[in-house]
Amino acid sequence: MLNVVYLSALCMKSLSIKRVYSPASPDDGYRILVDRLWPRGLKKSEAQVDKWLKEVAPSTSLRMWFNHEPAKWLAFRWRYKEELKANAALDELLGVLKVHGRVTLLYSATDLLHNNAVALKEFLETEC
Repeated sequence: MLNVVYLSALCMKSLSIKRVYSPASPDDGYRILVDRLWPRGLKKSEAQVDKWLKEVAPSTSLRMWFNHEPAKWLAFRWRYKEELKANAALDELLGVLKVHGRVTLLYSATDLLHNNAVALKEFLETEC
């Protein structure tokens, strides 16, 4: 269940998304990887990830069903939103967002428009 106190604090924060393979920038703020699997070919020591919150990513079954197919995007967003509403890890993410003024959600997908970080950011922004 969503925590209203965290959500109201989140509305005042700056939230962005970025591919984890892109160079880190001071403008990123606190960097959170929101993929269930660690990105291929990227060493943890080089990733510049402040937190890996894999539990907030889509379930394995949802990720495999979506398979990065843009035709399934609308259904994926809806299913992921339903998962997030029942996901205890969301409270952990909201807690991090409350503490840090600027947060960047990191993802590894090559599709910049149809990925879980885009859906997660949209969810967080619309729930405020």
